[in-house]
Amino acid sequence: MQSTVTSRGQTVVPAKIRRDHDIVPQTKLEWIDDGRTIRVVPVAEDPVKAAEGSTRGLGARLRAERERERELG
Repeated sequence: MQSTVTSRGQTVVPAKIRRDHDIVPQTKLEWIDDGRTIRVVPVAEDPVKAAEGSTRGLGARLRAERERERELG
């Protein structure tokens, strides 16, 4: 998908992108420039709630890794 930047530096987020990512009026967008590419990411209203569940199973994986390290000495 493409959009055009106006002389005022504005552009339109395509409708499909808005629908698929729940981008509504007043949604904040983070522009990430890594020097080679630019990514636009919606910023969650409540970042803590948005991160909920992202570490599911992490504790068990860390404990298993720690146990393996103990066995190896």
